[in-house]
Amino acid sequence: MARADRTPADLVGAAPDATFPITFDGLRLDALPGQSIAAVLWSAGILAWRTTRSGGRPRGAFCGIGQCHDCLATVNGRPNRRACLVTASPGDAVTTQEGHGHAGLGI
Repeated sequence: MARADRTPADLVGAAPDATFPITFDGLRLDALPGQSIAAVLWSAGILAWRTTRSGGRPRGAFCGIGQCHDCLATVNGRPNRRACLVTASPGDAVTTQEGHGHAGLGI
């Protein structure tokens, strides 16, 4: 019988490398090597990082496999990055994406 106090990392004997910082709208977050940006945001309790073009409704990850495009974020100044597919890198600057992500780009 499994013990309730064991974590998945304990069960597989995982020993992840040290965390590294990224930022989300200026807030420092800790990421683990191999985590997607969406996973880092979820771990921090952040569930929305984009607003819709029409109505400005909040969106975050929906499918988690890159098919729905709800998780679009601006990463290091590049809009329309699927946060569920982009692996976090040390120093990444993630910002909330407003609408189509091209405001201020002259498009």
